[in-house]
Amino acid sequence: MSRAWIQEFGRLLALIGGMLFIGFLTGQIVLFLFVALLIYLGWHLYNLYCLERWFTHSKTFYPPEARGIWGEVFYHFYHLQQRNRKRKRKLSAMLKRFKKSTAAMPDAAVVLGKNYEIEWLNKAARRLLGLQSPQDIGKPIINFIRSPTFSQYLADDEKSAINLASPTDPNLILRMHIVPYAGNQHLLLARDVTQIHLLEQIRSDFIANVSHELRTPLTVVNGFIETMRDEDCPKEWERPLFLMAQQTARMCNIIEDLLLLSRLESAPAMEMTQPIVVADMLKTICEEAQVLSGEKNHHISLDADKNLSLNGYAQELRSAFSNLVFNAVRYTPADGSIKVRWYQDKKGRHFEVRDTGEGIAPEHLPRLTERFYRVDVGRSRNQGGTGLGLAIVKHVLNRHQGELRIESTVGEGSTFWCDFP
Repeated sequence: MSRAWIQEFGRLLALIGGMLFIGFLTGQIVLFLFVALLIYLGWHLYNLYCLERWFTHSKTFYPPEARGIWGEVFYHFYHLQQRNRKRKRKLSAMLKRFKKSTAAMPDAAVVLGKNYEIEWLNKAARRLLGLQSPQDIGKPIINFIRSPTFSQYLADDEKSAINLASPTDPNLILRMHIVPYAGNQHLLLARDVTQIHLLEQIRSDFIANVSHELRTPLTVVNGFIETMRDEDCPKEWERPLFLMAQQTARMCNIIEDLLLLSRLESAPAMEMTQPIVVADMLKTICEEAQVLSGEKNHHISLDADKNLSLNGYAQELRSAFSNLVFNAVRYTPADGSIKVRWYQDKKGRHFEVRDTGEGIAPEHLPRLTERFYRVDVGRSRNQGGTGLGLAIVKHVLNRHQGELRIESTVGEGSTFWCDFP
């Protein structure tokens, strides 16, 4: 027990003892006990009144004068108030620094509530998104970014970044990303990527134009080479002509893949309204893969649900699926096994290709979908690969809301999945 409480009990006992003594002398013990309790209660009520006045009406920081236990109470309230003021000043300083730092950010930052209503925004959000504070605080962000793509983005559980035109200027391209935090709140970040988008567009147009311009000359050259090979030619020319035909065909394949990639990148998103019987498509692809296998004599098996269809573009999906199956044929040793599956589970629909090839080291997996990236450059070229197959697969899946997954173990083989919702 603290010293203040011991003193308080001492005062109470002294008051009761004094009143008992007076009551004993006057013969009014009960009356004077009652008076003692009234005095003690009145003293406490007075101190409570002083405390309430200090809390609600007093402008001074220091507490009123008090004795006994109430002096201790006022003292502790005073120090608690001091700590709160220090904490408040610290938080205020941190908030000022935060506001200054976010005001200096070139990226728009918007704090959104549980239902994506605007709670706070920085200076860049006014410029890039056309938001105003405090007029727009409390309003849904969807009222200001009117885009079906953005609406779908908010509805999706997976919040990967998307590119959208700015609401204030259609020529500005913004990369938007929503990050959940603090339970039910969200942070919307928007960055101006107009220059990057323009450079990507220029690069894509350049590749498409160059590929298109090279297509005709290569076709002509290939035709002359085939003509020369068909005619009676000197024996010493056979090997050079064969190599010329092989490299010309490889260049033609690269150009065709580049043109396909360019079409996939520039094609507008459309509704997936065409149902495709994937099992029939895979049967044809596996038959072609068996022909491609030739003397390697691969064991190619197909397990496809005939009742499971997929809405999309048949030509694009065939290109993606055949790339994965043909890659398995190219990089699986003779007499190896290749299993192709099309099935559905709780997570969605899946196309799977599992082989018993040499496998891929973990450090190569993140870069496999890059253009012209090869794990083994010489081996890939000898097998007839263009280095664009998995890039095509990735773009096709993006257009069909799909995702590519890869697992591989060196010396055991690889498994590729195309996951669809």
